[in-house]
Amino acid sequence: MSSNNAAVVEIAQTAGKFTSSIVLHSENKYIDVKSILGLFTTLISTHSYELHVHGPDAVEAKTAMSEVFAKHGLNVSIASE
Repeated sequence: MSSNNAAVVEIAQTAGKFTSSIVLHSENKYIDVKSILGLFTTLISTHSYELHVHGPDAVEAKTAMSEVFAKHGLNVSIASE
């Protein structure tokens, strides 16, 4: 669980660097990635996720978020706009 904790903290901190809205979609849930509590209740390494990013720095945010999810072995795809 400690590696999951590290993933949650790093994902939320990375998302917090951007002004864009960053929302994680998994099954029937939509979670604000900047919310540590939301991530703790949702993030499971065996699931696949879709990330929705919208805002002025969306291109940079998509790159950074893809990298941090991959670093922690989490399957995420970026939703097309």
